[in-house]
Amino acid sequence: MSAASVPASVPRKKRALATLLAAALGLVPAAAGTPAAAAAPALREVMFVGNNWDGTVDVITSRGDLAKLGRLNVVPDKSERLWEIYLNPIKLAYYLGVQLGPGEGHDQLVDDMYTTPDGSALVVSRPSFADVVSIDLATGAVRWRFPVSGYRSDHMAVSPDGRQVAVSASTSNTVHVLDIVTGRQIGSFTAGDKPHENIYTDGGRTLWNMSIGEVNTSLDDPASDWTKGDRHITVVDTSTFRTVRTIDMRPRLDAFGRKDLSDAVRPAVFTPDESKLYFQVSFFAGLVEYDVASDRVTRVRELPKNPLTNADPTTWVNDSRHHGLSISPDGAKLCVAGTMDDYVTVVDRATLAPGELVTASKPYWATVNGDGRSCVISESGADRVTAIDFATGRKVGSVAVGDHPQRVRIGHVPTGWAAP
Repeated sequence: MSAASVPASVPRKKRALATLLAAALGLVPAAAGTPAAAAAPALREVMFVGNNWDGTVDVITSRGDLAKLGRLNVVPDKSERLWEIYLNPIKLAYYLGVQLGPGEGHDQLVDDMYTTPDGSALVVSRPSFADVVSIDLATGAVRWRFPVSGYRSDHMAVSPDGRQVAVSASTSNTVHVLDIVTGRQIGSFTAGDKPHENIYTDGGRTLWNMSIGEVNTSLDDPASDWTKGDRHITVVDTSTFRTVRTIDMRPRLDAFGRKDLSDAVRPAVFTPDESKLYFQVSFFAGLVEYDVASDRVTRVRELPKNPLTNADPTTWVNDSRHHGLSISPDGAKLCVAGTMDDYVTVVDRATLAPGELVTASKPYWATVNGDGRSCVISESGADRVTAIDFATGRKVGSVAVGDHPQRVRIGHVPTGWAAP
């Protein structure tokens, strides 16, 4: 429609309104001098590395050689948060418990992080402060803060469209789902004891949460497994946040003949077609394959144990012998972080045979770089991030980061970004 196509019989004011409406709908160009909608900023793909013990996030290149681009302070409000904790005896008790337990004597100041769709902010879960915050990437200021229920925040996941972020509130057995831009809660649901990993599936229509139970006690003998709590996978519909499926791996592992394995599902990845789920469990050096359609464990692979590392399970970090798993974009290779065995290896998915054992210091997470060629691990014991080539299984790059790196996530910053 154009101004000329509006019949002359239509009154002048209505003709003007029709013309404006047509311009607004994009049917005709806006009149000269009318401000056009601001163009979206150009974005650069990067990787974010959460340095859990010092409350910083390093920004590094996502492809090719690893290179540091800048560092963010994600606890600019640290003094304010600590005053709140010190003045509340219950909060203080949990805060100290996080330090002595999963923090290994340290604060846990950044667990997980994702960028907003426009690349202007980084959304971070902070376990010791029991919250999620949005940090402005241009100024370093807090845009919004969401205190989770209970006293500790944990792993997160972002929806495929980048608009929702799910965070586990580990002491309240709750998963909160937030609008990533505003911090407003969209929904929540109850999970098992100590909800941990979150994964969106089916194009974002469903969300899987894995609860790991109590991992901070010394009751690590298999005979004491009953003390670890209710551990299961909760699958919810993301339009209603109602549970559509509950999966307890205990009977499924038993049916496979592995009653000796814990049913606490730790890091997990789906194949590209989401037909298979691979996951690690507490105390185990290896991984498990689960077929979604048949609802059964189909393979278990034990991986090498390092005889030089401490074999006492009570000393393993949060019961996790291996903690870190990623899959190549074509689904052919798995990358396994052998946390307490000080190595990383690329596993052939067809045979589940491991490749070269690449020495790494307490590798705590595994992800995939921007071009899909490399597995990227965080070496929490050496304060480094290292890339392993999926094709060769060998180290191809490494960069120094902050104190105790854990989660590594792909994200975006505005082109030309510099740390505030």
